[in-house]
Amino acid sequence: MKNGKNIFTKNFVINELFIKESMSQKLNLNEFLVLVFFLNCDDDKLDVQRLSEHLYINEENVLNTINSLMSKKLTSLKSNKDENGKISDIVDLNGLLEIMQFKAESKSNANKDDIYSKFEKEFGRTLSSMEFELINELIESGYSKEMVLLALKEAVYNGVTNIRYIDKVLFEWKKKGFKTTADVEKYLKSNSTGKNSTKELYDYDWVNSEDENK
Repeated sequence: MKNGKNIFTKNFVINELFIKESMSQKLNLNEFLVLVFFLNCDDDKLDVQRLSEHLYINEENVLNTINSLMSKKLTSLKSNKDENGKISDIVDLNGLLEIMQFKAESKSNANKDDIYSKFEKEFGRTLSSMEFELINELIESGYSKEMVLLALKEAVYNGVTNIRYIDKVLFEWKKKGFKTTADVEKYLKSNSTGKNSTKELYDYDWVNSEDENK
């Protein structure tokens, strides 16, 4: 701080997935900085002088960096004509963004597949299409993979192989304010009633409900 004012003009936000992709692509520092700049900048016009001033890279290296990123298909240049008829180059990051989206979706699908296989292993049978949908709903509703698997473990421990039961377990944990598996495990260890720790859930006819899901 100088005279009570922030001496920094801009703070850049860097996505974790972008960092991983940068390492995967083996980007050098200049390439990393240029991409960070355009990911955070509303103006995607290629202004070599502006980049040089903000990133402390000389103009020749800025051009070399842009060309290198284009050769790696992470960026491309597109011509744009403004209302005054002036043509300028626009930096397009679709190449980078498509790679990041693909890897994010692949990771998500891999996590889901892993969860499905664990459910089938614990249930000792193949899941029905309805059960696949219910598990998917659990994941998309915001419960972490670890919490879902812990609820699965609790259900199997209590002799119930029903997705709706697991949904109810997760709901009860959320109602109690449990946010992590550590919170749940601490509660379960301190509860001396064993299987009766979820006794209130047995008021429902889980066996017949399970038959309806098959």
